[in-house]
Amino acid sequence: MQRAVLMGDPSHFSVKGGANPHTRNWLGLRRRVNRERAIAQWRGLHDRLRDLGVRVLVVPPHPAQPGLVYPANAGFLADLDSEKPLSEKTFYLANLIASRSGEKNHYRQVLTYAGYRVATIDDRYPFEGEADFFPAGDFYVFSFGRIEKQRFVPALRLPPWRRVYGFRSDERVEPILGRIVQPKPVLRVELVLEAHYHGDTALCAFGPGRRQLLVYRRALADEGFATLRDVYKERLLELDEADAQRYAANSFALHQGGEHHLLMPQGVSERLQAQVRERGAQPMTVDVSEFLKKGGGSVKCMIGDLGPVRGDRIVGSYAARAG
Repeated sequence: MQRAVLMGDPSHFSVKGGANPHTRNWLGLRRRVNRERAIAQWRGLHDRLRDLGVRVLVVPPHPAQPGLVYPANAGFLADLDSEKPLSEKTFYLANLIASRSGEKNHYRQVLTYAGYRVATIDDRYPFEGEADFFPAGDFYVFSFGRIEKQRFVPALRLPPWRRVYGFRSDERVEPILGRIVQPKPVLRVELVLEAHYHGDTALCAFGPGRRQLLVYRRALADEGFATLRDVYKERLLELDEADAQRYAANSFALHQGGEHHLLMPQGVSERLQAQVRERGAQPMTVDVSEFLKKGGGSVKCMIGDLGPVRGDRIVGSYAARAG
């Protein structure tokens, strides 16, 4: 079996909606992407995955959808790590924020042509896929936060305004998700820092059986953190502030060829990398700083996990773009 993932062609990567704190400068203006640098970094991540034996299915670019470079928000695959035939796996599409809602049909087309079954989640509820819903050992973790209308509001400072961003997944979608993944129980975790607006920017399950958990405590409400601490105990690894700000939790866990890897953002501490090794995974760093500094997404945000497949079973017209 070979791992398959989605990546989005970065040819049109830019800041369109400015929908998280990383995308705007201190004046609230949208940042400008160095596209040449972004394409080189994207290629570096793509090639690292390919060299590890991963099948990379590339979502074609579209000038009106620059957010396609972050397919972790596309949705989630039920039974992610099972070795079922593609025809027995279902990918549930996300309900993305308005500025990215046009991506949904692109993901639907790519996945359908590749041979996956595709379904939808009740579109009354905002929900941004495996960025907020992912397996972690014997559980699934669901992260959510307050849904806000994004806007500028007055502030007693310079400049005299601030941007309200809010979070991306509505807590009311949790019973729907729970029915999909039963009998695995779902752990609810509320997010409280807008700079960590998805759960996969503050949490990462990795290692054998995805039983180890990186956690950025300050990004979580106390109740959610207490739940995780009670469940994962010594398998919970708290991030310090420096590693958390480098989006260390936005790493991609990979089990391929009998080995466990953790692809992490370049710049994470040697201490953290040593702790990851002690817990049964090999850390590997990659520079995707342009995607974090300008778009608010790092390694994991740039990868949609499609689980194990037989290497010759991804089919359809889009497979020609696979790495």
